[in-house]
Amino acid sequence: MKDMGIKKKRGNFPKQFNESMNSFPEIPLSPRMEENIEILKSAYQDCSDVVFRDFSIGSSEMKAVLLYIDGLSNTEVVDQHVLMPLIQMKDLEYDSILEIVKKEISVSDIKEIYTIPDVFKQVSIGNTIILIDEQSKGISIGLPKWEKRSIAEPESEPVIRGPREGFIETIRVNTSLLRRKIRHPLLKMKQMDIGGYTETQVIVAYIEGIADSALVEEVTNRLKRIKIDSILESGYIEEMIQDSPLSPFPQLLNTERPDVAAACLLEGRVVILIDGTPITLIAPCTFASLMQAPEDFYNPFYISTFIRWLRYIFFFIALLAPSAYVALLTFHQEMLPSSLILTIAGSREQIPFPALVEAFIMEITFEALREAGVRLPKQVGAAVSIVGALVIGQAATAAGLVSSPMVMVVAITGIASFLMPRYAIGISIRMLRFPIMILSGVMGLLGVMLGITTIVAHLCTLKSFGVPYLQSAAPLKIRNLKDILIRAPWWAMETRPEFYSNDASPLRRESKNQMPSPSKGGDES
Repeated sequence: MKDMGIKKKRGNFPKQFNESMNSFPEIPLSPRMEENIEILKSAYQDCSDVVFRDFSIGSSEMKAVLLYIDGLSNTEVVDQHVLMPLIQMKDLEYDSILEIVKKEISVSDIKEIYTIPDVFKQVSIGNTIILIDEQSKGISIGLPKWEKRSIAEPESEPVIRGPREGFIETIRVNTSLLRRKIRHPLLKMKQMDIGGYTETQVIVAYIEGIADSALVEEVTNRLKRIKIDSILESGYIEEMIQDSPLSPFPQLLNTERPDVAAACLLEGRVVILIDGTPITLIAPCTFASLMQAPEDFYNPFYISTFIRWLRYIFFFIALLAPSAYVALLTFHQEMLPSSLILTIAGSREQIPFPALVEAFIMEITFEALREAGVRLPKQVGAAVSIVGALVIGQAATAAGLVSSPMVMVVAITGIASFLMPRYAIGISIRMLRFPIMILSGVMGLLGVMLGITTIVAHLCTLKSFGVPYLQSAAPLKIRNLKDILIRAPWWAMETRPEFYSNDASPLRRESKNQMPSPSKGGDES
Protein backbone atom coordinates (compact mmCIF):
# COMPACT_ATOMS: atom_id res chain seq x y z
CA MET A 1 0.00 0.00 0.00
CA LYS A 2 1.51 3.30 -1.01
CA ASP A 3 1.49 6.32 1.28
CA MET A 4 -0.93 8.99 0.13
CA GLY A 5 0.20 12.57 0.40
CA ILE A 6 -2.16 15.00 2.13
CA LYS A 7 -2.15 18.40 0.46
CA LYS A 8 -4.80 20.17 2.52
CA LYS A 9 -3.37 22.55 5.13
CA ARG A 10 -4.58 22.41 8.72
CA GLY A 11 -4.53 25.81 10.35
CA ASN A 12 -0.98 26.89 11.11
CA PHE A 13 0.37 23.37 10.76
CA PRO A 14 3.75 23.51 8.97
CA LYS A 15 3.66 22.92 5.23
CA GLN A 16 6.18 20.08 5.34
CA PHE A 17 3.87 18.12 7.66
CA ASN A 18 0.91 18.62 5.37
CA GLU A 19 2.79 17.18 2.40
CA SER A 20 3.38 13.82 4.12
CA MET A 21 1.54 13.23 7.35
CA ASN A 22 3.14 9.86 7.92
CA SER A 23 6.77 10.87 7.42
CA PHE A 24 7.34 13.81 9.79
CA PRO A 25 10.54 15.84 9.29
CA GLU A 26 12.85 16.19 12.25
CA ILE A 27 11.80 19.68 13.34
CA PRO A 28 13.63 20.52 16.57
CA LEU A 29 11.81 21.98 19.54
CA SER A 30 12.10 25.74 19.70
CA PRO A 31 13.32 27.60 22.84
CA ARG A 32 10.12 29.63 22.49
CA MET A 33 7.42 27.50 24.04
CA GLU A 34 4.65 29.42 22.24
CA GLU A 35 5.96 28.27 18.86
CA ASN A 36 5.99 24.63 19.97
CA ILE A 37 2.49 24.87 21.39
CA GLU A 38 1.20 26.50 18.20
CA ILE A 39 2.54 23.62 16.09
CA LEU A 40 1.19 20.98 18.46
CA LYS A 41 -2.26 22.57 18.75
CA SER A 42 -2.47 22.85 14.99
CA ALA A 43 -1.61 19.19 14.66
CA TYR A 44 -4.12 18.17 17.33
CA GLN A 45 -6.89 20.42 16.02
CA ASP A 46 -10.35 18.88 16.63
CA CYS A 47 -8.82 16.34 19.02
CA SER A 48 -10.95 16.67 22.14
CA ASP A 49 -9.01 13.99 24.03
CA VAL A 50 -5.67 15.85 23.84
CA VAL A 51 -5.07 17.91 26.98
CA PHE A 52 -2.84 21.02 27.14
CA ARG A 53 -2.42 22.13 30.77
CA ASP A 54 -0.64 25.47 31.28
CA PHE A 55 1.05 26.04 34.65
CA SER A 56 3.98 27.80 36.28
CA ILE A 57 6.86 26.02 37.97
CA GLY A 58 7.09 27.05 41.63
CA SER A 59 7.45 30.64 42.72
CA SER A 60 9.65 31.59 39.77
CA GLU A 61 6.66 31.87 37.44
CA MET A 62 8.55 29.86 34.81
CA LYS A 63 5.92 28.99 32.20
CA ALA A 64 5.38 25.38 31.27
CA VAL A 65 2.75 23.18 29.67
CA LEU A 66 1.68 19.61 30.31
CA LEU A 67 0.58 17.57 27.28
CA TYR A 68 -1.11 14.15 27.34
CA ILE A 69 -3.99 12.19 25.82
CA ASP A 70 -6.89 11.55 28.14
CA GLY A 71 -7.55 7.80 28.20
CA LEU A 72 -3.96 6.81 27.42
CA SER A 73 -2.20 8.44 30.37
CA ASN A 74 -2.65 7.86 34.09
CA THR A 75 -4.20 11.24 34.96
CA GLU A 76 -4.29 10.57 38.73
CA VAL A 77 -0.55 9.94 38.87
CA VAL A 78 0.07 12.93 36.58
CA ASP A 79 -1.83 15.22 38.95
CA GLN A 80 -0.28 13.89 42.16
CA HIS A 81 3.31 13.09 41.16
CA VAL A 82 4.00 15.46 38.27
CA LEU A 83 1.83 18.56 38.28
CA MET A 84 1.54 19.14 42.03
CA PRO A 85 5.28 18.83 42.87
CA LEU A 86 6.25 21.23 40.05
CA ILE A 87 3.65 23.84 41.02
CA GLN A 88 4.62 23.70 44.71
CA MET A 89 8.35 24.06 44.13
CA LYS A 90 9.87 26.83 46.27
CA ASP A 91 13.21 27.36 44.53
CA LEU A 92 14.98 26.49 41.32
CA GLU A 93 18.56 25.72 42.25
CA TYR A 94 19.14 23.05 39.59
CA ASP A 95 21.22 23.58 36.49
CA SER A 96 18.98 21.88 33.93
CA ILE A 97 15.38 21.06 33.27
CA LEU A 98 16.12 17.35 33.59
CA GLU A 99 17.48 17.87 37.09
CA ILE A 100 14.27 19.67 38.06
CA VAL A 101 12.19 16.75 36.89
CA LYS A 102 14.46 14.12 38.46
CA LYS A 103 14.49 15.88 41.84
CA GLU A 104 10.83 16.77 42.08
CA ILE A 105 8.96 14.02 40.20
CA SER A 106 8.81 10.51 41.65
CA VAL A 107 8.52 8.65 38.35
CA SER A 108 11.15 6.20 37.11
CA ASP A 109 10.63 6.39 33.33
CA ILE A 110 11.86 9.89 32.38
CA LYS A 111 13.78 10.95 29.28
CA GLU A 112 14.53 14.04 27.24
CA ILE A 113 13.05 14.67 23.79
CA TYR A 114 14.31 17.17 21.23
CA THR A 115 11.99 17.18 18.20
CA ILE A 116 8.30 17.65 17.37
CA PRO A 117 7.99 14.06 15.99
CA ASP A 118 9.32 12.78 19.32
CA VAL A 119 6.48 14.60 21.05
CA PHE A 120 3.90 13.00 18.74
CA LYS A 121 5.37 9.54 19.27
CA GLN A 122 5.60 9.77 23.05
CA VAL A 123 2.11 11.21 23.46
CA SER A 124 0.60 8.52 21.20
CA ILE A 125 1.90 5.71 23.43
CA GLY A 126 0.43 7.27 26.58
CA ASN A 127 3.39 9.23 27.93
CA THR A 128 3.07 12.73 29.39
CA ILE A 129 5.13 15.59 27.92
CA ILE A 130 6.40 18.65 29.77
CA LEU A 131 7.52 21.68 27.74
CA ILE A 132 9.16 24.61 29.53
CA ASP A 133 9.73 28.08 28.17
CA GLU A 134 13.27 28.98 27.13
CA GLN A 135 14.18 25.30 26.86
CA SER A 136 14.87 23.67 23.49
CA LYS A 137 14.00 20.22 24.79
CA GLY A 138 11.09 18.56 26.50
CA ILE A 139 10.58 15.83 29.06
CA SER A 140 8.71 12.59 28.42
CA ILE A 141 7.30 10.90 31.51
CA GLY A 142 6.27 7.28 31.15
CA LEU A 143 2.80 7.12 32.67
CA PRO A 144 0.68 5.13 30.21
CA LYS A 145 -2.56 3.57 31.39
CA TRP A 146 -5.37 2.13 29.31
CA GLU A 147 -7.95 -0.60 29.57
CA LYS A 148 -6.79 -4.07 28.61
CA ARG A 149 -8.28 -7.52 28.45
CA SER A 150 -7.47 -9.93 31.26
CA ILE A 151 -5.26 -12.94 30.58
CA ALA A 152 -7.33 -16.03 29.75
CA GLU A 153 -7.04 -19.31 27.90
CA PRO A 154 -7.04 -18.84 24.10
CA GLU A 155 -10.30 -20.08 22.61
CA SER A 156 -8.60 -21.03 19.34
CA GLU A 157 -5.99 -23.28 21.05
CA PRO A 158 -7.66 -25.02 24.00
CA VAL A 159 -5.83 -27.80 25.83
CA ILE A 160 -6.84 -30.39 28.39
CA ARG A 161 -3.40 -30.48 29.98
CA GLY A 162 -1.22 -27.39 29.93
CA PRO A 163 -1.11 -23.71 30.91
CA ARG A 164 -4.36 -21.75 30.79
CA GLU A 165 -2.90 -18.36 29.88
CA GLY A 166 -2.73 -16.66 26.50
CA PHE A 167 -1.43 -13.52 24.89
CA ILE A 168 -3.61 -10.40 24.87
CA GLU A 169 -3.68 -7.23 22.77
CA THR A 170 -1.12 -5.33 24.92
CA ILE A 171 2.41 -6.01 23.74
CA ARG A 172 4.14 -5.35 27.08
CA VAL A 173 1.92 -7.90 28.79
CA ASN A 174 2.88 -10.40 26.08
CA THR A 175 6.61 -9.76 26.50
CA SER A 176 6.23 -10.24 30.26
CA LEU A 177 4.51 -13.59 29.68
CA LEU A 178 7.52 -14.69 27.61
CA ARG A 179 9.93 -13.41 30.27
CA ARG A 180 8.12 -15.50 32.87
CA LYS A 181 8.71 -18.60 30.75
CA ILE A 182 12.35 -17.89 29.81
CA ARG A 183 14.11 -16.17 32.71
CA HIS A 184 17.42 -15.60 31.02
CA PRO A 185 19.18 -12.41 29.86
CA LEU A 186 19.98 -13.99 26.50
CA LEU A 187 16.30 -13.63 25.54
CA LYS A 188 16.51 -10.55 23.32
CA MET A 189 13.64 -8.35 22.14
CA LYS A 190 14.24 -5.84 19.34
CA GLN A 191 11.54 -3.21 18.90
CA MET A 192 10.55 -1.30 15.77
CA ASP A 193 7.54 0.75 14.66
CA ILE A 194 5.74 -0.20 11.44
CA GLY A 195 2.91 1.70 9.76
CA GLY A 196 2.94 5.28 8.59
CA TYR A 197 -0.13 6.28 10.60
CA THR A 198 -0.48 3.58 13.25
CA GLU A 199 3.24 3.26 14.08
CA THR A 200 2.47 -0.16 15.52
CA GLN A 201 5.05 -1.54 17.92
CA VAL A 202 6.55 -4.78 16.63
CA ILE A 203 9.03 -6.81 18.67
CA VAL A 204 11.38 -9.47 17.29
CA ALA A 205 12.17 -11.93 20.09
CA TYR A 206 14.93 -14.55 19.96
CA ILE A 207 17.48 -16.23 22.20
CA GLU A 208 20.98 -15.06 21.41
CA GLY A 209 23.32 -17.93 20.73
CA ILE A 210 20.51 -20.37 19.97
CA ALA A 211 18.77 -18.59 17.10
CA ASP A 212 20.80 -18.32 13.92
CA SER A 213 22.02 -14.73 13.58
CA ALA A 214 21.35 -14.86 9.82
CA LEU A 215 17.71 -15.78 10.52
CA VAL A 216 17.32 -12.91 12.97
CA GLU A 217 18.84 -10.48 10.49
CA GLU A 218 16.61 -11.74 7.67
CA VAL A 219 13.45 -11.37 9.76
CA THR A 220 14.47 -7.88 10.87
CA ASN A 221 15.30 -6.76 7.31
CA ARG A 222 11.98 -8.01 5.95
CA LEU A 223 10.10 -6.14 8.64
CA LYS A 224 12.05 -2.94 7.95
CA ARG A 225 11.17 -3.14 4.26
CA ILE A 226 7.42 -3.00 4.97
CA LYS A 227 5.92 0.26 3.70
CA ILE A 228 2.26 0.54 4.65
CA ASP A 229 -0.10 3.02 6.29
CA SER A 230 -1.27 0.73 9.08
CA ILE A 231 -0.65 -2.55 10.87
CA LEU A 232 -3.86 -3.53 12.65
CA GLU A 233 -3.27 -7.28 12.97
CA SER A 234 -0.52 -9.84 12.50
CA GLY A 235 -2.02 -10.95 9.17
CA TYR A 236 -0.74 -7.70 7.58
CA ILE A 237 2.83 -8.62 8.47
CA GLU A 238 2.49 -12.33 7.69
CA GLU A 239 1.37 -11.62 4.15
CA MET A 240 4.21 -9.17 3.50
CA ILE A 241 7.21 -11.13 4.79
CA GLN A 242 6.50 -14.72 3.70
CA ASP A 243 8.62 -16.27 0.98
CA SER A 244 5.84 -17.39 -1.38
CA PRO A 245 2.74 -15.20 -0.97
CA LEU A 246 0.81 -17.15 -3.65
CA SER A 247 1.19 -20.49 -1.89
CA PRO A 248 -1.94 -21.84 -0.16
CA PHE A 249 0.19 -23.18 2.70
CA PRO A 250 1.06 -20.96 5.69
CA GLN A 251 4.74 -20.09 5.92
CA LEU A 252 4.67 -18.60 9.41
CA LEU A 253 3.34 -20.32 12.47
CA ASN A 254 0.90 -18.27 14.56
CA THR A 255 -0.13 -18.85 18.16
CA GLU A 256 -1.81 -17.20 21.13
CA ARG A 257 -0.04 -19.38 23.68
CA PRO A 258 3.09 -18.17 25.54
CA ASP A 259 4.21 -21.76 26.16
CA VAL A 260 4.21 -22.49 22.41
CA ALA A 261 6.14 -19.28 21.69
CA ALA A 262 8.67 -20.05 24.44
CA ALA A 263 9.19 -23.60 23.13
CA CYS A 264 9.83 -22.25 19.63
CA LEU A 265 12.33 -19.73 21.00
CA LEU A 266 14.20 -22.53 22.73
CA GLU A 267 14.34 -24.42 19.43
CA GLY A 268 16.10 -21.45 17.81
CA ARG A 269 13.18 -19.83 16.06
CA VAL A 270 12.17 -16.17 16.02
CA VAL A 271 8.94 -14.86 17.52
CA ILE A 272 7.30 -11.68 16.21
CA LEU A 273 4.96 -9.89 18.63
CA ILE A 274 2.62 -7.18 17.35
CA ASP A 275 0.88 -4.61 19.52
CA GLY A 276 -2.90 -4.69 19.28
CA THR A 277 -3.33 -8.42 18.61
CA PRO A 278 -2.91 -11.58 20.70
CA ILE A 279 -1.60 -13.47 17.66
CA THR A 280 2.18 -13.83 17.49
CA LEU A 281 4.10 -15.04 14.45
CA ILE A 282 6.87 -17.63 14.54
CA ALA A 283 9.53 -18.08 11.85
CA PRO A 284 10.53 -20.32 10.24
CA CYS A 285 7.56 -22.64 9.83
CA THR A 286 7.56 -26.23 8.58
CA PHE A 287 4.80 -28.65 7.68
CA ALA A 288 5.62 -30.80 10.71
CA SER A 289 5.22 -27.87 13.11
CA LEU A 290 1.73 -27.21 11.73
CA MET A 291 0.75 -30.78 12.61
CA GLN A 292 1.92 -30.50 16.21
CA ALA A 293 -0.33 -29.51 19.12
CA PRO A 294 0.84 -28.11 22.48
CA GLU A 295 -0.43 -31.19 24.31
CA ASP A 296 1.90 -33.41 22.28
CA PHE A 297 4.66 -32.34 24.64
CA TYR A 298 2.68 -32.54 27.89
CA ASN A 299 1.24 -36.05 27.55
CA PRO A 300 3.31 -39.29 27.67
CA PHE A 301 5.24 -39.82 24.47
CA TYR A 302 3.37 -42.98 23.41
CA ILE A 303 -0.01 -41.21 23.70
CA SER A 304 1.30 -38.20 21.79
CA THR A 305 2.75 -40.44 19.07
CA PHE A 306 -0.55 -42.30 18.64
CA ILE A 307 -2.53 -39.06 18.38
CA ARG A 308 0.00 -37.63 15.94
CA TRP A 309 -0.33 -40.67 13.64
CA LEU A 310 -4.10 -40.33 13.88
CA ARG A 311 -3.74 -36.70 12.89
CA TYR A 312 -1.70 -37.51 9.79
CA ILE A 313 -4.15 -40.24 8.72
CA PHE A 314 -7.09 -37.87 8.97
CA PHE A 315 -5.10 -35.20 7.15
CA PHE A 316 -5.19 -37.41 4.05
CA ILE A 317 -8.84 -38.29 4.65
CA ALA A 318 -9.76 -34.59 4.86
CA LEU A 319 -7.85 -33.87 1.65
CA LEU A 320 -8.71 -36.91 -0.49
CA ALA A 321 -11.89 -38.63 0.73
CA PRO A 322 -14.43 -36.83 -1.53
CA SER A 323 -12.06 -37.00 -4.51
CA ALA A 324 -11.45 -40.73 -4.08
CA TYR A 325 -15.20 -41.35 -3.76
CA VAL A 326 -15.92 -39.39 -6.95
CA ALA A 327 -13.12 -41.16 -8.86
CA LEU A 328 -14.26 -44.64 -7.80
CA LEU A 329 -17.91 -44.02 -8.69
CA THR A 330 -17.14 -42.34 -12.00
CA PHE A 331 -14.25 -44.39 -13.44
CA HIS A 332 -13.29 -47.32 -11.23
CA GLN A 333 -16.43 -49.12 -10.12
CA GLU A 334 -14.65 -52.45 -10.57
CA MET A 335 -12.41 -51.66 -7.59
CA LEU A 336 -15.37 -51.75 -5.19
CA PRO A 337 -16.90 -54.99 -3.81
CA SER A 338 -20.04 -56.07 -5.64
CA SER A 339 -22.29 -55.73 -2.62
CA LEU A 340 -21.02 -52.24 -1.90
CA ILE A 341 -21.39 -51.02 -5.47
CA LEU A 342 -24.94 -52.39 -5.60
CA THR A 343 -25.80 -50.56 -2.38
CA ILE A 344 -24.36 -47.30 -3.67
CA ALA A 345 -26.07 -47.75 -7.06
CA GLY A 346 -29.40 -48.27 -5.31
CA SER A 347 -29.00 -45.11 -3.27
CA ARG A 348 -28.05 -43.11 -6.38
CA GLU A 349 -30.85 -44.44 -8.56
CA GLN A 350 -32.96 -41.28 -8.26
CA ILE A 351 -30.07 -38.77 -8.07
CA PRO A 352 -30.13 -36.43 -11.11
CA PHE A 353 -26.51 -35.24 -10.77
CA PRO A 354 -23.20 -36.95 -11.47
CA ALA A 355 -21.00 -37.77 -8.49
CA LEU A 356 -18.78 -34.72 -9.02
CA VAL A 357 -21.69 -32.25 -8.95
CA GLU A 358 -23.18 -34.07 -5.98
CA ALA A 359 -19.89 -33.81 -4.08
CA PHE A 360 -19.56 -30.10 -4.91
CA ILE A 361 -23.09 -29.39 -3.66
CA MET A 362 -22.47 -31.11 -0.34
CA GLU A 363 -18.96 -29.73 0.22
CA ILE A 364 -19.95 -26.13 -0.54
CA THR A 365 -23.02 -26.47 1.69
CA PHE A 366 -20.91 -27.90 4.51
CA GLU A 367 -18.32 -25.12 4.21
CA ALA A 368 -21.08 -22.49 4.20
CA LEU A 369 -22.60 -23.96 7.36
CA ARG A 370 -19.21 -24.06 9.04
CA GLU A 371 -18.53 -20.41 8.18
CA ALA A 372 -22.02 -19.40 9.32
CA GLY A 373 -21.40 -21.10 12.66
CA VAL A 374 -18.21 -19.09 13.12
CA ARG A 375 -19.82 -15.73 12.28
CA LEU A 376 -22.98 -16.18 14.35
CA PRO A 377 -23.03 -15.33 18.08
CA LYS A 378 -21.33 -17.95 20.21
CA GLN A 379 -24.55 -19.00 21.93
CA VAL A 380 -26.27 -20.03 18.69
CA GLY A 381 -23.39 -20.59 16.27
CA ALA A 382 -22.60 -24.19 17.23
CA ALA A 383 -26.27 -25.17 17.36
CA VAL A 384 -26.98 -23.64 13.95
CA SER A 385 -24.04 -25.38 12.26
CA ILE A 386 -24.82 -28.82 13.72
CA VAL A 387 -28.61 -28.66 13.35
CA GLY A 388 -28.27 -27.08 9.90
CA ALA A 389 -26.02 -29.89 8.69
CA LEU A 390 -28.39 -32.55 9.99
CA VAL A 391 -31.53 -30.91 8.62
CA ILE A 392 -30.08 -30.03 5.23
CA GLY A 393 -28.44 -33.42 4.83
CA GLN A 394 -31.65 -35.27 5.69
CA ALA A 395 -33.77 -32.99 3.50
CA ALA A 396 -31.38 -33.27 0.55
CA THR A 397 -31.37 -37.06 0.83
CA ALA A 398 -35.16 -37.23 1.10
CA ALA A 399 -35.55 -34.91 -1.90
CA GLY A 400 -33.29 -37.10 -4.03
CA LEU A 401 -30.66 -34.42 -4.59
CA VAL A 402 -27.79 -36.30 -2.92
CA SER A 403 -27.23 -39.88 -1.87
CA SER A 404 -26.75 -41.17 1.66
CA PRO A 405 -23.18 -42.42 1.00
CA MET A 406 -22.19 -38.94 -0.20
CA VAL A 407 -23.59 -37.37 2.98
CA MET A 408 -21.55 -39.85 5.02
CA VAL A 409 -18.36 -39.15 3.05
CA VAL A 410 -18.74 -35.39 3.47
CA ALA A 411 -19.45 -35.81 7.19
CA ILE A 412 -16.31 -37.93 7.69
CA THR A 413 -14.31 -35.37 5.71
CA GLY A 414 -15.60 -32.56 7.91
CA ILE A 415 -14.76 -34.46 11.09
CA ALA A 416 -11.27 -35.19 9.74
CA SER A 417 -10.67 -31.50 9.07
CA PHE A 418 -11.49 -30.72 12.73
CA LEU A 419 -8.51 -32.82 13.83
CA MET A 420 -6.04 -30.35 12.36
CA PRO A 421 -4.34 -28.58 15.31
CA ARG A 422 -3.80 -25.34 13.36
CA TYR A 423 -6.54 -23.39 11.63
CA ALA A 424 -4.11 -22.22 8.94
CA ILE A 425 -3.33 -25.74 7.70
CA GLY A 426 -7.00 -26.69 8.01
CA ILE A 427 -8.12 -23.90 5.68
CA SER A 428 -5.42 -24.92 3.19
CA ILE A 429 -6.80 -28.46 3.09
CA ARG A 430 -10.32 -27.15 2.59
CA MET A 431 -9.17 -25.04 -0.36
CA LEU A 432 -7.14 -27.77 -2.07
CA ARG A 433 -9.94 -30.30 -1.74
CA PHE A 434 -11.93 -28.66 -4.55
CA PRO A 435 -9.31 -28.70 -7.36
CA ILE A 436 -8.48 -32.33 -6.54
CA MET A 437 -12.19 -33.16 -6.76
CA ILE A 438 -12.30 -31.62 -10.24
CA LEU A 439 -9.26 -33.65 -11.32
CA SER A 440 -10.82 -36.84 -9.96
CA GLY A 441 -14.08 -36.13 -11.78
CA VAL A 442 -12.23 -35.63 -15.07
CA MET A 443 -9.45 -38.24 -14.89
CA GLY A 444 -10.36 -40.55 -12.01
CA LEU A 445 -7.63 -41.84 -9.72
CA LEU A 446 -5.06 -40.61 -12.23
CA GLY A 447 -6.30 -37.09 -11.52
CA VAL A 448 -6.08 -37.72 -7.77
CA MET A 449 -2.46 -38.85 -8.14
CA LEU A 450 -1.73 -35.85 -10.35
CA GLY A 451 -3.09 -33.55 -7.64
CA ILE A 452 -1.08 -35.27 -4.92
CA THR A 453 2.09 -35.11 -7.03
CA THR A 454 1.58 -31.41 -7.69
CA ILE A 455 1.07 -30.65 -4.01
CA VAL A 456 4.10 -32.69 -2.92
CA ALA A 457 6.28 -31.07 -5.60
CA HIS A 458 5.13 -27.64 -4.43
CA LEU A 459 5.87 -28.51 -0.79
CA CYS A 460 9.35 -29.73 -1.74
CA THR A 461 10.17 -26.38 -3.35
CA LEU A 462 8.54 -24.26 -0.64
CA LYS A 463 10.75 -22.58 1.95
CA SER A 464 10.15 -20.50 5.03
CA PHE A 465 12.99 -18.07 5.67
CA GLY A 466 15.39 -20.42 3.91
CA VAL A 467 14.26 -23.57 5.75
CA PRO A 468 12.75 -26.32 3.53
CA TYR A 469 9.05 -26.72 4.28
CA LEU A 470 9.25 -30.53 4.55
CA GLN A 471 12.34 -30.53 6.77
CA SER A 472 13.49 -33.08 7.98
CA ALA A 473 11.63 -35.50 5.70
CA ALA A 474 12.84 -33.81 2.50
CA PRO A 475 15.78 -33.47 2.61
CA LEU A 476 15.88 -36.54 4.83
CA LYS A 477 17.75 -36.19 8.13
CA ILE A 478 17.28 -39.20 10.38
CA ARG A 479 18.42 -37.53 13.59
CA ASN A 480 15.77 -34.83 13.27
CA LEU A 481 12.85 -37.26 12.76
CA LYS A 482 12.40 -37.76 16.51
CA ASP A 483 9.73 -35.04 16.59
CA ILE A 484 8.05 -35.47 13.18
CA LEU A 485 5.99 -38.67 12.85
CA ILE A 486 6.71 -39.65 16.44
CA ARG A 487 7.20 -37.69 19.60
CA ALA A 488 10.28 -39.19 21.18
CA PRO A 489 10.51 -39.21 24.99
CA TRP A 490 12.18 -36.19 26.54
CA TRP A 491 15.21 -38.17 27.63
CA ALA A 492 15.85 -39.03 23.96
CA MET A 493 15.55 -35.46 22.64
CA GLU A 494 18.90 -34.14 23.77
CA THR A 495 19.70 -31.74 20.94
CA ARG A 496 17.89 -28.88 19.29
CA PRO A 497 16.70 -29.08 15.67
CA GLU A 498 19.76 -28.16 13.62
CA PHE A 499 17.71 -26.60 10.82
CA TYR A 500 16.36 -23.93 13.27
CA SER A 501 19.32 -23.37 15.53
CA ASN A 502 23.03 -22.84 15.18
CA ASP A 503 23.43 -24.47 18.58
CA ALA A 504 23.32 -28.28 18.50
CA SER A 505 24.50 -28.67 22.08
CA PRO A 506 22.54 -30.85 24.51
CA LEU A 507 19.42 -29.32 26.03
CA ARG A 508 20.47 -30.46 29.49
CA ARG A 509 23.71 -29.15 31.02
CA GLU A 510 25.70 -30.30 33.98
CA SER A 511 25.03 -27.23 36.10
CA LYS A 512 21.89 -25.15 35.88
CA ASN A 513 23.65 -22.26 37.60
CA GLN A 514 26.23 -21.99 34.84
CA MET A 515 25.93 -18.78 32.80
CA PRO A 516 26.27 -19.73 29.12
CA SER A 517 28.13 -17.63 26.64
CA PRO A 518 26.28 -16.53 23.47
CA SER A 519 28.03 -19.26 21.50
CA LYS A 520 26.67 -22.03 23.74
CA GLY A 521 22.99 -21.11 23.78
CA GLY A 522 20.32 -20.62 26.39
CA ASP A 523 19.06 -22.74 29.23
CA GLU A 524 16.86 -25.78 28.99
CA SER A 525 13.13 -25.64 28.53
